[in-house]
Amino acid sequence: MIRIVCLLIGYVFGLFQTAYIMGKAKGIDIREHGSGNAGTTNTLRVLGKKAGLFVFLGDVLKTVAAVVTVYFIFRNRYPEMIYLLKLYAGLGAILGHNFPFYLKFKGGKGIASMGGMILAFQWMFIPVGFVLFFGTFGLTNYVSLGSLIMSAGFFVQMLIFGICRISVFADIPQNILYEMYMVAFIISGLAFLRHHSNIMKLIHKEERKTYLFKKNKVDKE
Repeated sequence: MIRIVCLLIGYVFGLFQTAYIMGKAKGIDIREHGSGNAGTTNTLRVLGKKAGLFVFLGDVLKTVAAVVTVYFIFRNRYPEMIYLLKLYAGLGAILGHNFPFYLKFKGGKGIASMGGMILAFQWMFIPVGFVLFFGTFGLTNYVSLGSLIMSAGFFVQMLIFGICRISVFADIPQNILYEMYMVAFIISGLAFLRHHSNIMKLIHKEERKTYLFKKNKVDKE
């Protein structure tokens, strides 16, 4: 039951659709422009850098808020499983971002939200996630590729930290660790599922590049 509660708390926070709100402030439905995705990259391409930054920060912070809320509510009642509950809160926020019920379940792809979850989950995950995403993006200008590598890296880190019992993972019961691996796999798998069309475009060398320091083209993907 506590897991469902944490999922629901995260989902409610995830329903704050930053890209949709920004689009409406500019007089458009962001889902009807560019790639049709209600996320940072499409906002950057359609509405520009300032709007893209606003959406990125909003999507990161709403997931941070979800995870931190769960932490402060349940840290004393469930200390042995608080990291698991933080994962469930992060998963819920990503689901709320990707599948908002009031927008007919048409949201974003959850990468900025996943970044917020990593930020609030455990500080040791931050440097690797940062390098994997921005390193890949900087070298290739493919947001999708950076997102996928960061997502896979998160799951691999979870396995390594758990198996090697690094830092706080040393005190987590084994059965809880197994469940954490499962939830981390679902979170990473969602990223790949939401990027299935991007994966095909990357394979066929048709994926669009995104630039931070020059104008991006806006057309249907």
